[in-house]
Amino acid sequence: MMKAILLDQAAWALDASILILRLFMGSCLVVHGLGKLGIVGTGNLAGFTGWLASLGLPFPALQARLAMVAELVGGALIVVGFFGRPALAVCAVTLLVAAVIGHKGAGYLITNNPPGNEYALNLFIILAVMFLLGPGAYSLDALIFGV
Repeated sequence: MMKAILLDQAAWALDASILILRLFMGSCLVVHGLGKLGIVGTGNLAGFTGWLASLGLPFPALQARLAMVAELVGGALIVVGFFGRPALAVCAVTLLVAAVIGHKGAGYLITNNPPGNEYALNLFIILAVMFLLGPGAYSLDALIFGV
């Protein structure tokens, strides 16, 4: 009985969990991409580009646009589970760069001043786990490719 309570797992529950992760993480990424466009929140692409330039990154305008496209397109693909692993990989790399370079020297906690890499790093780890799990049965990848 205890083993069943602690260890048993139904296949549908795993697929439902992956679906929930895809819906929320993909939507989170899309919202961040929309923020870079100035559609939600207080930021915009010019501000993000300026911040990247202040970090001394090469080609800040290009990198800002690439991050925005990764979040918008990658997030949308993650939500519907289409080309899920490639989308997860691109978004994970984007967040790893944010965690390592964007928050360099700020520590871990997001409450630090300047904010640490806690949020970006945790999102990266979640996306990496999702990459390992795959798109799940409730995805376009499964429907089209029989994953």
